[in-house]
Amino acid sequence: MSSVLILYGTGEGQTAKIAERIATTIRKRGHETNALNVADRPESVTLDEYDAVIVGASIHVGKHQDEIRTFVADNRDALAEIPTAFFQVSLSSASEEKQGEAAGYVESFITETGWHPDRIGQFGGALRFSEYGFLKRLMMKQIAKDLLDGERRASGDVEFTDWDAVDAFAADVAAFFEGRLGVTPDSTESPAT
Repeated sequence: MSSVLILYGTGEGQTAKIAERIATTIRKRGHETNALNVADRPESVTLDEYDAVIVGASIHVGKHQDEIRTFVADNRDALAEIPTAFFQVSLSSASEEKQGEAAGYVESFITETGWHPDRIGQFGGALRFSEYGFLKRLMMKQIAKDLLDGERRASGDVEFTDWDAVDAFAADVAAFFEGRLGVTPDSTESPAT
């Protein structure tokens, strides 16, 4: 089976959680996965160890993590030689009114890095109010006021990730990788469509 690197940048942990979910879905199809935070990536890890790569990044103050942008720009040629996917995590992706804004972040990332992933996914993030200081909590409540209804405001931390969409993205990416690499899933589970 194939070996898939899932390299991600995360600010508050939601992108890591999504990367692990994607890794689990792909692993169930019989592939080896390695989900790594770009900030903790050992120097010894290189792209030539992997058959396919998924890159994930979150949006904070309108930008993806610098480490992810640098990694992708530095490895653009190697990424162009193998099957790839990109997923973005943002509050904009959780709001129907802000889907254009979320897509704009993806377009900016592609323009800045010169990388053209084969598959792209966009997922809503999370608000970790319990981890914010007073000022950040106020600022984030103001930024996300259209997403926060009364019930969500009262309940503390809020997760906007559509896990069914994450699973569908992971299954689609795995099927695409399998087709490009000429491998058959090694699982008895039927892939999600």
